[in-house]
Amino acid sequence: MSDRTHHRPMTPGAGFFAEIDGGADPAVLREAGDLAATVLVRGARSSDDPALAERIVHLAEAEGLETLAEVWSGAPADTLAGSLWRLFLLRSWVHAAPERVAKEYDAGQRRVDVARVVAGVADPPGPEELRSMVDEVLRGIAGGDFAVTLFRAAAFARIVAAGRAALGSPHEEITRMLVLSEQLEAAGQGELRHALG
Repeated sequence: MSDRTHHRPMTPGAGFFAEIDGGADPAVLREAGDLAATVLVRGARSSDDPALAERIVHLAEAEGLETLAEVWSGAPADTLAGSLWRLFLLRSWVHAAPERVAKEYDAGQRRVDVARVVAGVADPPGPEELRSMVDEVLRGIAGGDFAVTLFRAAAFARIVAAGRAALGSPHEEITRMLVLSEQLEAAGQGELRHALG
């Protein structure tokens, strides 16, 4: 016979369950985001609906950037969901601050000539030209090669980073744009290897 005293197992009190909120399960949300990204990119290629590209370009406006953020912002950069999030974020930024973007792009375009050709922006790059370019890049999700879409966006971000450096922007702003460029470039390489999922 054992001298150990046996205790009933502890049961969690009401405080334990207070930590569980009624929000969506993060794993389920992540899975839904991945599925939506796959359908958006892969399904768009098989569609013959000419209006689909325009709906994709304006998705952030129609659904709200906050909605896309909830579904895609936590996705790694080397996934379809993560790369879509970065593309829509870039477009939203260009549309929100076109004059600033034009100034940064103009300052950077002569420093990164190869990227300028890949990005495909009119010269001189005014605010409207940049809005048109970023929309054209997003149309590539539905109508073009997705790797090219990612490479064009990466080149654009690289030029803006160079422009920020030329204009003496804070280091963290330059770094943020450079990281975005590198992430989009890596995603494009992943797409070429059929590894972007």
